[in-house]
Amino acid sequence: MSNSFAGATQRTLSPFRYDIVGSFLRPQRLKEARSKFQNKEISADQLKSIEDQEIIRLVEKQLSVGLKAVTDGEFRRSWWHLDFMWGLDGVEKVFLEKGYQFQGVETRAETARLSGKIGFSSHPFIEHFKFLKQAAGEAAIARQTIPAPAQFLAELQRAENKARTDAFYSSSDELVADIAGAYQAAIRAFYEAGCRSLQLDDCTWGMLCDKNYWEARQQEGIKVSDIAKLYARVNQEAITGLPSDLIITLHVCRGNYQSTWASSGGYEPIAQFLFGIENISGYYLEFDTHRAGDFTPLRFLKDQQVVLGLVSSKIGTLENKQDVINRIKEAAQIVNINQLCLSPQCGFASTEEGNKLTEEQQWSKLAFIREIANEIWK
Repeated sequence: MSNSFAGATQRTLSPFRYDIVGSFLRPQRLKEARSKFQNKEISADQLKSIEDQEIIRLVEKQLSVGLKAVTDGEFRRSWWHLDFMWGLDGVEKVFLEKGYQFQGVETRAETARLSGKIGFSSHPFIEHFKFLKQAAGEAAIARQTIPAPAQFLAELQRAENKARTDAFYSSSDELVADIAGAYQAAIRAFYEAGCRSLQLDDCTWGMLCDKNYWEARQQEGIKVSDIAKLYARVNQEAITGLPSDLIITLHVCRGNYQSTWASSGGYEPIAQFLFGIENISGYYLEFDTHRAGDFTPLRFLKDQQVVLGLVSSKIGTLENKQDVINRIKEAAQIVNINQLCLSPQCGFASTEEGNKLTEEQQWSKLAFIREIANEIWK
């Protein structure tokens, strides 16, 4: 092994040296059950029973590939983000004419829109987490994934939703305060349910890396740096003052829908804002293709971990092992090897449709990541 890896050690805290971003391909049995439920062929209780069984199986599978933090695969969700937003007070599910636009494909056309002031009184995800924690037992840390506050803010400020948001909030400050307050309450509820590792998923930073996005916003007279400051602020306010033994991580996504992507560009324009958010222990960053740029923006990291997403969850083919090791060596020229970890660049199924690979390929990817990590970090 290279001198770049001298002194490389394993970690006993999340994020771990080999890790996951969260979502897994939905088993066929679960897909069929969800379809039957939507067609009113089975009850909500029958669907829940099947979800429970499949989540138990998933946790066992995660443990079998050596994962030290496990998720429920987002098996009870349709979307990685909207299902959480729909569960907050003052938010409703709305169908649109157009979905999100990815490279050559459009998603289902759904959104989260305000029906009142934002708040948190209860949320179905809390019970979902309790089930995951029970399934994980003492064998692994149960990790909860939710969309970042900035992602919620961006959804409410979409062109299709802005008028409704403005009807309830006359100022950005008031909107940010209510989003942060609802998130604080939700995160504390997860903590009280036993959560000690919570991951915020955030596509907003991926968009801010994209040159086409900057140029479009600049034509509207909006500075990208102002948006970055706003997104950093709402994320910061939502995670300030939380219990010290709750580990918060953040995953920057560039779009992950049926193996396609949405944004492109290196992290340089946003690195100082992103890594300047306090109380984040680690960042899951996508580096699986040239679209993510090089590792030089990592120089702005402080003492946080960065989980390098060097293995693609979008394709079934395994990467070249030496190529992945060489990329980790490159990153270790910028930051200490013991600030680096390895994972897929994103989840395997950010929406219930899932990426275009098989379950067998999904598990092979995770075994591959573990093999590389165990060779580097002793």
